[in-house]
Amino acid sequence: MTISTRGAAKAPAVLVLEDGRSFRGRAYGAVGETFGEAVFNTGMTGYQETLTDPSYHRQVVVMTAPHVGNTGVNDEDDESKQIWVAGFVVRDPARIPSNWRSRRSLDDQLVAQGIVGISGIDTRALTRHLRERGAMRVGIFSGEALADDETLLARVKEAPQMVGASLAAEVATKEPYVVPAIGEKKFTVAAIDLGIKGMTPHRMAERGIEVHVLPATATAEDVYAVAPDGVFLSNGPGDPSTVDLTVIKAVLERKTPLFGICFGNQILGRALGFGTYKLKYGHRGINQPVQDRTTGKVEVTAHNHGFAVDAPLDKVSETPYGRAEVSHVCLNDDVVEGLQLLDQPAFSVQYHPEAAAGPHDAAYLFDRFVQLMEGQRA
Repeated sequence: MTISTRGAAKAPAVLVLEDGRSFRGRAYGAVGETFGEAVFNTGMTGYQETLTDPSYHRQVVVMTAPHVGNTGVNDEDDESKQIWVAGFVVRDPARIPSNWRSRRSLDDQLVAQGIVGISGIDTRALTRHLRERGAMRVGIFSGEALADDETLLARVKEAPQMVGASLAAEVATKEPYVVPAIGEKKFTVAAIDLGIKGMTPHRMAERGIEVHVLPATATAEDVYAVAPDGVFLSNGPGDPSTVDLTVIKAVLERKTPLFGICFGNQILGRALGFGTYKLKYGHRGINQPVQDRTTGKVEVTAHNHGFAVDAPLDKVSETPYGRAEVSHVCLNDDVVEGLQLLDQPAFSVQYHPEAAAGPHDAAYLFDRFVQLMEGQRA
């Protein structure tokens, strides 16, 4: 990525997809060039949490909501210490942000962190194209990065694919840290950071859990050195087929209560012997309907995943760690959205129950994790 200083507002820009289709607009954020996987997010709100979600590492996010930036950027809602998206695509950026917590405009924030974006394009047409053709590599070019179409397309095709990408260690913490329990400490959890969002350990801390956040490279010895009552596998970017399963298999062998979300769901699935595959265009947004098959309840959930677990929906499967079944399913397309073991305390979901930026329907999953640890202790 090459970047110039502020001046994006009126600079011409072009978005080029790897299949050759292009969209011309105006630069938004920093001026320069960027590459990534083009994906779309259907959330009407929550762009600040989206931008700072490490799961979006190396992705160029297209917002389907037409007007973005209305509430500016505040100092409270970031999910990590930086913006992780590779690029940002909007139709109509807000001219004047208005919110009592706003400290700066979204445009200013993108410029400050060197995030190249584009505005003024038909994001509905782009989203329809990605739904029909699938997520693909893309480049955004503005300022001195502009060139003829053939040159830009060739540069896009040189960018790395998401399939086979091992990215968790690039976004995870390098050193362990502790999020203390709020109020009385009831449990200790070892959380393996594969791209964890800040709200996730906070949700556990609210339930009396002291969370030891460990690097993605943590060993089984590192995990059990904190004497955990439970182990948590976080969300994160990249292809789950690239992950070493040694640690999670050790946790399953010891029958320690286990909870995984998003990338953690895919890793659990692979450890149980299921495959994973790349979705055509993925699920991203805060309005995805999922059914909890253990209760029949339907919840609206927050998603960000381009891969999914290949597990049978309507039968109990035998695994090296006992019987397993699909516990949650997406009502839009029947994609597996959760797994649970029936013979030991382990479960996972494909979405984000920490409710940042919402909704709150899935918060009960943290309580379910607490119940598993209580049962194991008893």
